[in-house]
Amino acid sequence: MSALTLGLLAAVCWGVHDLAVRYVSQSVSVIASLMATIVFAAFVQLGLGSALGQLAIPDGKAALYSVFQGLCYLVAGLSMFAAFQRGPVRLVAPLVASYPVLSVAMAIWRGASVTPGQWLAVIAIGIGVSIVAARPEQAETGYPARAPTILLSVMAAAGFAGAFALGQYATELSNEYTVSVIGRAAAILGLAAIAIATGKTVWPGWKALPLLCVMGTLDSIALLSVIGAGGLPDAQYASVVASVFGLLTVVLAWILLNERMLPRQWLGCLVAFAGIGYLAF
Repeated sequence: MSALTLGLLAAVCWGVHDLAVRYVSQSVSVIASLMATIVFAAFVQLGLGSALGQLAIPDGKAALYSVFQGLCYLVAGLSMFAAFQRGPVRLVAPLVASYPVLSVAMAIWRGASVTPGQWLAVIAIGIGVSIVAARPEQAETGYPARAPTILLSVMAAAGFAGAFALGQYATELSNEYTVSVIGRAAAILGLAAIAIATGKTVWPGWKALPLLCVMGTLDSIALLSVIGAGGLPDAQYASVVASVFGLLTVVLAWILLNERMLPRQWLGCLVAFAGIGYLAF
């Protein structure tokens, strides 16, 4: 598969996953829901890696990248779950999905070549999600203050950019299954430490567990797709294209949760998809 195809697969998985986050976060704590998702995702990735014979002991550098990838992913997950808990989806999802500029910037720092047209495409994606996230003309009611929600969403975007970059660096030295399993283990230990320090439970309850397991499966497929592009040409565009998940989540929220979408927000979706289309060809 190409980096683009892997990115599109990740986008679909994360689009559905994030809509589920909004739903489950209304009844389950952030730490409990995230722990269940990460643990189940770790089992999925461990099972796949074992079945395919892809698990191996990485060298020190790959292991270190993998650990930090997992910790960045933990920061992103905590921030994103908390942001979706506050809502609305149409504000959170596009902001979380605005990480591509950071992803491309990291690739340039490592020596990747990016054409002016590709930069324009990345900027178009950023503009598109910004339009979708713009404040409506009429004040919203029923949601907490926007500023903390925006801050949490931006923190999630930065965490994802760092996690994807570090995961792809590690994959260049090892493979995506080994990298993802080590990263998940680091995230689980980090989240357990936070739960102990704050006195929070990590058990989400039986009612929410099936949905959280589905979310873990979707998240594991998406993450494997993005970091698995690490050895492919233009690997950074897997994470760039995966950012369309935010727009898919917004559309799904409009359909299933009856969240209001203005005409200019639909325009933002078209602009962002145009940027994705340019990167595809």
